[in-house]
Amino acid sequence: MKSALLLVDIQNDFCPGGALAVPEGDRIVPVINALMELFPEVIATRDWHPPGHISFASRYAKPVMATIDTPYGPQILWPDHCVRNTPGADFHPALAAALIRHVVYKGTNPEIDSYSTFFDNARRQQTDLHRYLQASGVTDLCLCGLATDYCVLYSALDALELGYAVTVIEDACRGVNVKADDSEQALQRIVAAGGRRVMSATLIHQWEKEIRL
Repeated sequence: MKSALLLVDIQNDFCPGGALAVPEGDRIVPVINALMELFPEVIATRDWHPPGHISFASRYAKPVMATIDTPYGPQILWPDHCVRNTPGADFHPALAAALIRHVVYKGTNPEIDSYSTFFDNARRQQTDLHRYLQASGVTDLCLCGLATDYCVLYSALDALELGYAVTVIEDACRGVNVKADDSEQALQRIVAAGGRRVMSATLIHQWEKEIRL
């Protein structure tokens, strides 16, 4: 058994002051920095959109949060965010990025969005994440990041489908919460699919206990 910590989209545009800020998105960074020390394998993902991406409301002159129909189903429209090679796509500056061993880029196709860190929303293309985890011998994934009710949710569900043991670290995530209970509903979906949810203190306590043995 080998565990990895997967950091989902801890980028400037998803933090306060960013184009698509998740409330309190920056509050998870110190928690994640502490957790990174516990794992032999730390992987991070980045939304990496081209200009004019299909998920951008500006492409259609429609309001943010409107929904359009696409060949792969309904698409929520967001503000322009995490455009590749822009400061908004950078990791949050307080993140201990030197501890990251591999970076996965997603949302790179201009015509398909990608919430999951494994597949695009049409499930036509994979990122390199599954191949990397297999090559590294990873069997257990601990997920954290932004946002609980979108990219963390779909990454966790895909990881479970691919056969990984999945744990979501609740206090190391934050949600968009278009509806007030969206994040809670997302966590419940993950548990119903076979994952588990824990607080960071539980993982740290387990690690300290193992060190003492």
